[in-house]
Amino acid sequence: MDRNLVYPGSIPLDSDLLSLNRNAMVALGALAQAVLGSGVVADGLACTPNGMGVAVGPGSITQLSVVDALAYGSLSADAASPLVKMGINLAATNFALAAPTTSGQSINYLIQAALQEADTGAVVLPYYNAANPAQAFAGPNNAGTAQNTQRAQRVQLQLKAGAPASTGSQSTPPVDNGWAGLYVITVAFGQASVSAGNIVTLPTAPFAAFKLPQLRPGFASGVQGFTASGGFTVPAGVSQIEVEAWGGGGGSYASTSGNPAGGAGAGGYVRKRITGLTPGQVIAVTVGAGGNAGATGTAPTAGGASSFGSFLTANGDFLNPIATLAIPLHGGIGGAASGGDINISGGDGNWGFANNGGMGGNAPNGGGVRNAGGVAGNPGAFPGGGASGAGTGANSTTAFPGAAGGAGFVVVRW
Repeated sequence: MDRNLVYPGSIPLDSDLLSLNRNAMVALGALAQAVLGSGVVADGLACTPNGMGVAVGPGSITQLSVVDALAYGSLSADAASPLVKMGINLAATNFALAAPTTSGQSINYLIQAALQEADTGAVVLPYYNAANPAQAFAGPNNAGTAQNTQRAQRVQLQLKAGAPASTGSQSTPPVDNGWAGLYVITVAFGQASVSAGNIVTLPTAPFAAFKLPQLRPGFASGVQGFTASGGFTVPAGVSQIEVEAWGGGGGSYASTSGNPAGGAGAGGYVRKRITGLTPGQVIAVTVGAGGNAGATGTAPTAGGASSFGSFLTANGDFLNPIATLAIPLHGGIGGAASGGDINISGGDGNWGFANNGGMGGNAPNGGGVRNAGGVAGNPGAFPGGGASGAGTGANSTTAFPGAAGGAGFVVVRW
């Protein structure tokens, strides 16, 4: 941070005070960028109902700008040097809303924010009169001209109204370039007051998700596991995640007289760090089911694939094409994986041997099963383990059913 030098007996200059203010602003802007980055960050600015309107409370916004687009008193403008600046509102800002006038319609209002910098506080200043020091001039050259006394930095808030439309089909106005969207308020026909339920924070609103005391070291502030297909919504303040996925393990064949069944293959495993995500973004999650158990006269089914959007896939096992209902000795084939930083295929199932069903394949970092011995198959362990094949009993003539594969699994960490 630059600092001015002054000396005893020297005549103070207006630039001494102006440079002090500018240097402090530059230093704080550099610190803000080091901590928050150069993107827009909002804090406070809570939106609450206020009759047939809303109030946006005190708060701040940091946004990339320049040092001074216009001359700062006697200091020249500096519109070439980028600088993160902070606008601060100490009082609430109120907005009045109107309901649609047509029955069955609703309207969406958008509240957006941006840094606002403006010179204010114009007054007629007293000036030194060298010809008569006992009598001050009113304004420069005694012209009585009012001059601004403050360069204020505030949060500029704006309300944009969408077009009324049938409830459920109304659209939200787009966020303007250079602005940050904060809230959407929905108002229906006949509504006389706004409730908290009508106010929704935009998923892309740049509010800081955590304060410093809430932050913790490492990459594990949250975790979500999926045992069924669904969708993952990127949390506020999150732009990168880590995903692990296991495909479903295969089901095993039933044994036949004289032929133990081979074990089923396991699902594949994939792990990936994904960056560049947007808060509020929804990514489809598919969880592969474990394969169905085989029975006398019925073949088992392969495990299903697990995936995370288009980023990665962990396939379930594949049934061995050589294995048949009549001769089910051959073990299943482990599923492959793709798209990850780590891609590992699931283990193959073992062949049936000496009246014993084959052992099911192990899923990497996941499940597997023991040999079935001389009885029915054992289910594949979770996640993604292949089922063991059925044995034929001590006399090698008894047929036993197979077992189901272990279900797939998807884990997201951020």
